[in-house]
Amino acid sequence: MAFNHLLAGMHDALGALSVTPVTHSMPMATNHRSERPSASQGSRPSPGAVLERLTSGPSRAARVTHTEHLPPRPGRHAVWPDRIRSEVVAAVQAAGIEHPWAHQARVAEHALDGESVIVSTGTASGKSLAYLVPVLSRLLDGSQAPNGRGTTALYLAPTKALAADQLRSVKELSQPLGPAIRPAVYDGDTPFEEREWVRQYANHVLTNPDMLHRGILPAHPRWSSFLKALTYVVIDECHTYRGVFGSHVAQVIRRLRRLCARYGSQPVFLLASATSADPALSAERLTGLPVVEVADDASPRGELVFALWEPPLTELHGEKGAPVRRTATAETAELLTDLAVQGVRSVAFVRSRRGAELIAVIAQERLAEVDRSLARRVAAYRGGYLPEERRALERALHSGELLGLAATTALELGVDVSGLDAVLIAGYPGTRASLWQQAGRAGRAGEGALAVLVARDDPLDTYLVHHPEALFDQPVESTVLDPDNPYVLAPHLCAAAAELPLAEPDMALFGPTTGELLPQLEAAKLLRRRTKAWHWTRRESAADLADIRGEGGTPVQVVEASTGRLLGTVDAGSAHTSVHDGAVHLHQGRTYVVRHLDLDDNVALVEQANPTYSTTARDTTAISVLETDVEVPWGEGRLCYGSVEVTNQVVGYLRRRLITGEVLGETKLDLPPRTLRTRAVWWTVTEDQLDAARVNPEILGGALHAAEHASIGILPLFATCDRWDIGGVSIPLHPDTLLPTVFVYDGHPGGAGFAERAFHTARAWLTATREAIASCDCETGCPSCIQSPKCGNGNDPLHKRGAIRLLSVLLRGAPEGAAPTAGATGTASGASSGPGAGTDT
Repeated sequence: MAFNHLLAGMHDALGALSVTPVTHSMPMATNHRSERPSASQGSRPSPGAVLERLTSGPSRAARVTHTEHLPPRPGRHAVWPDRIRSEVVAAVQAAGIEHPWAHQARVAEHALDGESVIVSTGTASGKSLAYLVPVLSRLLDGSQAPNGRGTTALYLAPTKALAADQLRSVKELSQPLGPAIRPAVYDGDTPFEEREWVRQYANHVLTNPDMLHRGILPAHPRWSSFLKALTYVVIDECHTYRGVFGSHVAQVIRRLRRLCARYGSQPVFLLASATSADPALSAERLTGLPVVEVADDASPRGELVFALWEPPLTELHGEKGAPVRRTATAETAELLTDLAVQGVRSVAFVRSRRGAELIAVIAQERLAEVDRSLARRVAAYRGGYLPEERRALERALHSGELLGLAATTALELGVDVSGLDAVLIAGYPGTRASLWQQAGRAGRAGEGALAVLVARDDPLDTYLVHHPEALFDQPVESTVLDPDNPYVLAPHLCAAAAELPLAEPDMALFGPTTGELLPQLEAAKLLRRRTKAWHWTRRESAADLADIRGEGGTPVQVVEASTGRLLGTVDAGSAHTSVHDGAVHLHQGRTYVVRHLDLDDNVALVEQANPTYSTTARDTTAISVLETDVEVPWGEGRLCYGSVEVTNQVVGYLRRRLITGEVLGETKLDLPPRTLRTRAVWWTVTEDQLDAARVNPEILGGALHAAEHASIGILPLFATCDRWDIGGVSIPLHPDTLLPTVFVYDGHPGGAGFAERAFHTARAWLTATREAIASCDCETGCPSCIQSPKCGNGNDPLHKRGAIRLLSVLLRGAPEGAAPTAGATGTASGASSGPGAGTDT
């Protein structure tokens, strides 16, 4: 990959924003894929009985398109390695665990042998105990060390909620071990007066990659005694470290390893992951070390009933007269209400913060009509809440005070929510790995569980509920990350140089791209070479250059204008679309309208209101080809992969009636454009191909735009991404290719590997795209096939039949097998989405 454009804008990188991509009747199925086991014994209703109640009535039964039954599985016991301290074994037994599962004992054995290991087993399979037992045993050994500090361990969780939950587990398990085990959370919520104690005395520190990156590594001299004694590093839920976020975390871990070596330690890494493809390979890319794999799940599993649920069509019609299906949000809220009335403890996973709030509000209102006390037992849980709000909700869920929770993916991870009976999934979460992780949050301790995937009205969800084999007969995805991405690596080289001057021996640790980047960072006056080492040259914190979660800068604070009260925060990357002037904002069940978004001070001033509409941002996108890495002939057309620059600007917003989605009006906005240099896959067609497809100039823009929308919607089946990770543009005549062109790009600086995966699976990807459009029953296109609810052009133009014919002709020329990996170089120019162009960014 060329690095010509890497340093453009790095001097103001501390405040830079990145573009966030925005994505735009049958009887109840009897095709059960395995024999249904008998109902669970005991007071809890069986998952099959719960589903039967949910589907009572003809209109409800018709919404289930498929039911999958996974039978229960017995567990296989083993014994702890004899090197585990007897006190630790006794503490585990006192907690009610007489013998470990076989995979837990294997993990402990590898950990004691000094081998980095990843345990990749199902939800609720006891992964936490697998790494916690050897950690506690070594901490107990080290408590008798003469240096006073003794052995130390570091635990990394992707969320604060998971670290807080893990702290509870560590304290409960280690209580019989006395003061030798001193666990503590060190994150952004830790009071400053407690932080010094953690640095000096805690021997089991629980944190997250963000705090390690910004708070611990830059201050390593104050952590020297901890780092010197660091023996184990636990990386929990490591499957979440994918794409650009995972690539950043990989470099943070390399910086940690470098500082540990400086202080004389070489910690062993213990990783826990949901079931994934090639877990050892993913762990090795994340840590940069050889990793042993333990993936044979020996834990018992209760019966799981998994239903695919398609909301019904309504009598309403949306854009261009397309039929409107009931929203997954409304359907999930109704199901959550019904489950709460039955006393079934449930979590509804929702893809957006706004969706979580809406589902909770609707369920509370409906429950209040049945029993006012029930309304208080349903709540929302999402990022952006204040720390005390999050902790209160976690306690209420853990204690059983809450019957239902509408949550974003924060609760997809290993937070202990024992006792759940059912999980609702409002829309496919983007990967099969996430789907199974969310479904596994119910049915703890071998109990049966119900999982329901409620389809959104979009191409992918519609495809999945009618093609269950794509979910249940396919393996989970590999975790995709690229530590060598120069947009990721460059800021971490600066951060590493600020921690300790970079020298030649560090080159191998940070990867082969390091040698090419250091001279460029030196030329940009970010680093300076003195003798044989590179030094950070600035007063600012070098860690601020690396935005590891890709949030695009400083979060925007949401403040109530009348009181000055801080309600929460919004990521900078999504502020333009979610808290622009006039936007409707939901928080803890209350509705607010944004009066003013101040981008200079990163504040959105809001006032409480009760509007009868919701708001949807409208944007425009321009894209230019910077460099073509690979170009493959597809008949007369071409399939390409390379570097592009995307310029996005939010230009207005639509007001939509709450119940029907009817557009009430549009308001213009004046927000600055944002640019993104990233990686893309694109394909072109020729005049002869257009003639063969009977696509004339009048319908060309609509055919390309429809194919673009559908291909973005289907890509998560082939790449470890979801719709929010990618964007697209379609243009009837692009100035770089001089042909009709459809682009699909990664929504992260430097790319995240998703477009590359699309390039290498293009034949299967675009075949599934064509099938998804062709199999839809609508006449001219609807949200189930070619419409995107957040299309920057308002789903205009779109031409369903033209898209089918165009993709058919394109696929006739597709080469057999995998795409080659060598190609030609292109030139740079630019193109905007204008008349006839389409964007799904």
